[in-house]
Amino acid sequence: MVLYGASGHAKVVIEILEANNLPIDFIVDDDVNLSELLGYQVKHNCSDFDEIIIAVGSCHDRKNIAERIYARSYPIVSHPSAIISPRASFKEGSVIMQGAIVQSCANIGRHCIINTGASVGHDVRISDFVHVAPRATITGNVEVGECSWIGAGAIIRQGIRIGRNCMIGAGAVVVKDVPDGKTVVGNPAREIIRKNKL
Repeated sequence: MVLYGASGHAKVVIEILEANNLPIDFIVDDDVNLSELLGYQVKHNCSDFDEIIIAVGSCHDRKNIAERIYARSYPIVSHPSAIISPRASFKEGSVIMQGAIVQSCANIGRHCIINTGASVGHDVRISDFVHVAPRATITGNVEVGECSWIGAGAIIRQGIRIGRNCMIGAGAVVVKDVPDGKTVVGNPAREIIRKNKL
């Protein structure tokens, strides 16, 4: 197994793999000044892999990496402490972290992150490259568009639709749909103007 990314997020993914007794061959990172992370060798300028997990927190960076490398397999990995319904489904490359809960018939897209202690309710549909941050709660029948970020501790009310490339601020309580490209914060969540991409 190879990891792409040698940041703090990669440290957590390493420990998930170790908890599952999955071997890590090496790590790849674009920063040529890095040579190791948590005792694992960091390599550079690699783009062809057998098995790889893109261990990068940024939604857009994960998407860009996935579009420029080639791998025969992108495993789905979860920490043993995660609670996952047997009726939930996951696409390639997604990572479910410590203490996360994924309920019945939830559908998680490609290269998503369900972070520490996050809760994904029944029948939720999460598109590719989404990051659900620690302790966020997504209640039932919610839809989340590609490359959106659900901030730490955010709460998404049942049946809400969140568009593509959205940012839901930490602790926000979302009680109405969020169109593509919007950033919302607060309780109840309201739109703000965002200058930086995720």
